[in-house]
Amino acid sequence: MRGVVFDGKQTEVVDDLEIRDPAPGEVLVAVAAAGLCHSDLSVIDGTIPFPLPVVLGHEGAGVVEAVGAGVSHVAPGDHVSLSTLASCGACAQCDRGRPTMCRKAIGMPGKPFSRGGKPLYQFASNSAFAERTLVKAVQAVKIPADLPLTSAALIGCGVLTGVGAVLNRAKVDRGESVVVIGTGGIGLNVIQGARIAGALTIVAVDSNPAKEAVARQFGATHFLTSAEGVKEILPHGADHAFECVGRTELIRTAIDLLDRHGQAILLGLPAATAEASFLVSSMYLDKSILGCRYGSSRPQRDIPLYAELYREGRLLLDELVTETYPVEDFAKAADDAHHGRVARGVLVF
Repeated sequence: MRGVVFDGKQTEVVDDLEIRDPAPGEVLVAVAAAGLCHSDLSVIDGTIPFPLPVVLGHEGAGVVEAVGAGVSHVAPGDHVSLSTLASCGACAQCDRGRPTMCRKAIGMPGKPFSRGGKPLYQFASNSAFAERTLVKAVQAVKIPADLPLTSAALIGCGVLTGVGAVLNRAKVDRGESVVVIGTGGIGLNVIQGARIAGALTIVAVDSNPAKEAVARQFGATHFLTSAEGVKEILPHGADHAFECVGRTELIRTAIDLLDRHGQAILLGLPAATAEASFLVSSMYLDKSILGCRYGSSRPQRDIPLYAELYREGRLLLDELVTETYPVEDFAKAADDAHHGRVARGVLVF
């Protein structure tokens, strides 16, 4: 079968991948579509260290082909959106409703794939850039069959992360003000999450002026190409500032834009060794800096919710899909994503 493999030196679309049968508690999924996220590119450029060789991809949707023993919530033929959260369901964090904090969810990656008799690692417990993938039962979330799979694919990472950061982590309330730095796939979902939450002022900041139209489409009330103009719109600062780029200087910017009792939420992914600085004295006005893993999401709850919001016209998914690519055109899709030409490019099988 086809898939995208990175061996540490090159990324290659291969056609000779093999995958084992599902074990107890696992689901075999025929992947129909997979979004290309910057996290995939970050493995290739080394920003995210990962064992190699690896089958890439982590934002996908497809149709269940087979289930292992003990799996009852999905069956062959069901449409599913895939999460990366391989949580155990039995630890204290899972029991407290915090599956993103489950230590087993970010444990050692498995090797369900092989090529030429040699095992390959699975990225983010998912590897959606393959015609078929194996996930833990908790990662396969049933969705309505009328939801386009090219759109449903984006729920599993970009939507869970961006919308979830607003609703679950920051808990943006009606009438509050939000600044979103960076309007890529994650930033656009933060913007629409803020709109859904009822934020009154949503300021999108992106150095690319061509992104204004789509930012406003998703719910931005203002658009700036520099954060310097934010204080003209919000003289006292913002209630919430989301950094969606992953640059340490922009983390400092997000903190500096806060009003009293404001929150800076960090979603962008700088290098693992990167350090950021800020004025400690500025924090004594009850300001907070919040890390956020995967939108503090609970996928089995959140994915059906977002699917229903989509069906009601309140959550935009189709509009996120700028372009679709056959998996063989991975190099073009990656180049378009790297240069910011797309909100989200989607690989299709």
